[in-house]
Amino acid sequence: MQTYRTHTCGELRAADAGKEVRLAGWIHRKRNLGNLCFVDLRDHYGITQCVVSSDSELFAKIQTLRPESVIGVGGHVVMRESINKNMPTGDIEIKISDIEVYSEADVLPFQVAIEDDAPEEIRLKYRFLDLRKERIHQNIMLRSAVIQRSRELMREQGFNEFQTPILTASSPEGARDFLVPSRLNPGKFYALPQAPQQFKQLLMVSGFDKYFQIAPCFRDEDPRADRSPGEFYQMDMEMSFATQEDVFAVIEHTLGTIFNEFANGKKVDQAPFVHIPFREAMLKYGSDKPDLRNPLFLQDATALFGRSGFGVYDALVQEGKMIKALLLKGMAEKPRSFFDKLDAYAKEEGMGGVAYIAFASAGVKGISRMLGEAKTEEVRQKLGASVGDAILFVAGKGLKFDKFSGRLRNKVGEELGLTDKNAFKMCWIVDFPFYEENDETGAIEFSHNPFSMPQGGMDALLNKNPLDILAYQYDFVCNGVELLSGGVRNHSPEIMYKVFEIAGYDHSVVDNKFGGMINAFKFGAPPHAGAAYGMDRLIMLLLDEEVIRDVIAFPLNGKAQDLMMQAPNEPTERQLKELHIKVVTD
Repeated sequence: MQTYRTHTCGELRAADAGKEVRLAGWIHRKRNLGNLCFVDLRDHYGITQCVVSSDSELFAKIQTLRPESVIGVGGHVVMRESINKNMPTGDIEIKISDIEVYSEADVLPFQVAIEDDAPEEIRLKYRFLDLRKERIHQNIMLRSAVIQRSRELMREQGFNEFQTPILTASSPEGARDFLVPSRLNPGKFYALPQAPQQFKQLLMVSGFDKYFQIAPCFRDEDPRADRSPGEFYQMDMEMSFATQEDVFAVIEHTLGTIFNEFANGKKVDQAPFVHIPFREAMLKYGSDKPDLRNPLFLQDATALFGRSGFGVYDALVQEGKMIKALLLKGMAEKPRSFFDKLDAYAKEEGMGGVAYIAFASAGVKGISRMLGEAKTEEVRQKLGASVGDAILFVAGKGLKFDKFSGRLRNKVGEELGLTDKNAFKMCWIVDFPFYEENDETGAIEFSHNPFSMPQGGMDALLNKNPLDILAYQYDFVCNGVELLSGGVRNHSPEIMYKVFEIAGYDHSVVDNKFGGMINAFKFGAPPHAGAAYGMDRLIMLLLDEEVIRDVIAFPLNGKAQDLMMQAPNEPTERQLKELHIKVVTD
């Protein structure tokens, strides 16, 4: 028998009636009915109702204890007069015969037994209390289960788990690094890894064939609702002698299984998942992470304008702008205010507005009066509209326009109730551009991952416009959330040097910043490919949580501060002296 308990607070059932037991846990609630005092005792496993009568000497003792005090109770299991079908232990209760107080709680800064509106800063300051709340507690438990299942699924597919260094070198690409001063090497700094990218590739060069790791990653980025500041975890994998299709098969089995097992009743897309080229995604969905729960898609309607009779769009097309159309099935009878609201939204977003045609049963509305009957009919046929449908039009150019069209698509889908909230819809985004042009400087920059293999290899690098080169890079998207990124890796030193040369880095930069990896490639490197999915985002998606901090045990706040542990804090003079550092704050 254990010293503190014979059973947990979620274990006892009707079959245990008549037993003498001992439980231990936190006082979840107390209810004083005058002649009886009921105590809901909670531990990690559940809640059991305990009761003591007013004629017991323990009655006064229990009255003095605040909620969240930790106690042990001994007693007799009896059947409850009023059964609670909402509790697994709702058939029984414990008639208390003795109480031992292990720890008395102070007055609580917020309620634990109920979901209250405590400010997030208070919740994070007292995170150990917040974690006792049922919702947050269950979130962290599901996180543990998903991580465990990820490990099992990777091992089943022949992958081995390895750990890569936390103290490493800074990289010139990607997000801002966290730097760590070296006491033994004055004036020099380590960087915390933004990802285990180079090390996992080196494991492939070392002949380990299949690697995975639940890897901590560190990036000094601003927080967002779906991105925790400072650190996050990802399920990182790499495999030798592999194509992107080989990676897709591994990930579809792993993530496909996880979604099927943890979807909690939601509909789940089944593998193989659809492949959408990047440029098609930007055209049709206005995003490289489209939410496919929304059935709407954008069409290129530019060719319908220029000499259409609608002067505004004709002029824009002649200026080189693009016209996108959004077909709304069965929405022609929407009131004018619906379209006016979308027009106002576009203008608030810095776009020119929204035009529309509504093929209503009583007559065609919108810009059709400028187009004329024949042109309106051509538009209807080319864009696949029928009587009863409406078409929205937006005009613009470039990435800003594409992204706005995506936000408009999402907004319309939400307002019309078209987005299926009870489903997980997945896709692969493939064929990313290898390079992009900096809008301000015109310089050629990496658009995704510089370590990926360009499609066409050296021939493409030598003979193609850099902006036309595609990469063997891919993202896995679910419900508009980018869960995973990966690529087929560049394992050729010559191609690596050329890739960085086009982006403005000479051989010395590659040798200096990526010396370990480029040197390894010169001694025989297998073709290899890999990916990583964000564990925090995956849990957030499975739980339908809006804030990523609610799926992390001890998160930082929006200012990248740990209010509970008071980090970051000021170092002592001794620490600074040992590290050969002076702090300048202005």
